[in-house]
Amino acid sequence: MTDKVTELVSKCLQARDLAYCPYSRFPVGAALLTADGAIVTERTAIQRAVAEGHRQFTAIAVTCDIKDRFVGPCGACRQVLMEFGSNWTVYLTKPDGTYKETHLHELLPLAFSPEHLAKN
Repeated sequence: MTDKVTELVSKCLQARDLAYCPYSRFPVGAALLTADGAIVTERTAIQRAVAEGHRQFTAIAVTCDIKDRFVGPCGACRQVLMEFGSNWTVYLTKPDGTYKETHLHELLPLAFSPEHLAKN
């Protein structure tokens, strides 16, 4: 595991530990790697990153409290991520830090994307 992936996975776990979810009691954590190497964390990492001026991303690590399987971002979050490109690396992370590497275009096939907005 590269140092950046190790840091990304660790930070998504830390973000999950800080999640505020009194009603659902389903803590989620995310850590987003920007194209310039910054890491942005929290459940709403993409919105925070955009608010901080980032628009290009290369990877995201996502976790929750489910221990026996890998869980990806929800459908709405996948669509928001897709607005910034489909070739992201996604690290689906278990609470013990193990992860599975996949890509956004695999998690959201046939997605609506910015290319659909191009005028003919």
